[in-house]
Amino acid sequence: MKLGVLTVLFQDRPLDVALAALQKLGVQAVELGAGGYPGNAHCDPAQLLHNPQAIKAYKQKIADHGLIISALSCHGNPLHPNQDIATSYDHSYRDTVNLASEMEVPVVNLFSGCPGDSEGSKYPNWVTCAWPPDFEEILRWQWDEKVIPYWQEAGAFAQKAGVKLAFEMHPGFVVYNPETLLKLRQAVGPVIGANYDPSHLFWQGIDAVASIHYLTGAIHHFHAKDTYIDARNTAVNGVLDTKPYSRLPERSWTFRTVGYGHDQYTWRSIVSALRISGYDYVLSIEHEDPLASIEEGLGKAVSFLKDVLLTEQPAAMWWA
Repeated sequence: MKLGVLTVLFQDRPLDVALAALQKLGVQAVELGAGGYPGNAHCDPAQLLHNPQAIKAYKQKIADHGLIISALSCHGNPLHPNQDIATSYDHSYRDTVNLASEMEVPVVNLFSGCPGDSEGSKYPNWVTCAWPPDFEEILRWQWDEKVIPYWQEAGAFAQKAGVKLAFEMHPGFVVYNPETLLKLRQAVGPVIGANYDPSHLFWQGIDAVASIHYLTGAIHHFHAKDTYIDARNTAVNGVLDTKPYSRLPERSWTFRTVGYGHDQYTWRSIVSALRISGYDYVLSIEHEDPLASIEEGLGKAVSFLKDVLLTEQPAAMWWA
């Protein structure tokens, strides 16, 4: 396994400066935003696509810092009911997949998106319960009319380009847990897998080890981010929380740097489960901790994970 970082946290700094900082920390991989919510500050398809010389120089810059590119990211909502918004995210998706193919990057990280509840919708509608029966009809319409048709075509596009799609299971979108991830994978094919980010699953009450085993063979990438569950607020209001992230004392959960939400035993168990399930690629740190600076939060995550990762291939079982 290798340790990586999503470079969006350094988006206000030139790529050279970001790479030098990551090299100094001793990580081995970078995940680069190429559009959508992550932006493209460090990897702009408009400057690289169909430009072999530019791509060669770009990849050499990464390699000169002792790093590989684990994935490109273009999280967005190509199923948005506002067609202009959907089209913008769709273009970003296709540019990112094409760029990943030309750069020989094996994975693109993204969201599934979420449609509205009908053709006349203005905003996405994320269904969270089965009753009243209107919600069941909304779900059927979303999946049958929007989600599956779009991703069958978009998945074939990625497969033709030789790129795997790693969906972040994120509440607010139709793929938000392992069951919905596998539902879409079954409809589209193995080109679709997970960008497994435990931070979005912890607060839903999902056990990381159990869900990793459930997704055996379907994990294409991994985000290392943690979540702190506030037991007092959760006991009063449950886990569905729409308060702004800035209202920390009132929220039921908060994103934290790795090790500040769950202990070392939990993360050791996650790493072991990943290896057992066949995932032996990159753990990419996504730093979104409101209580830590960029440098301190990232540094603590790197230090914590260096002590947790299994970086060498297992030995033969001489005792068995």
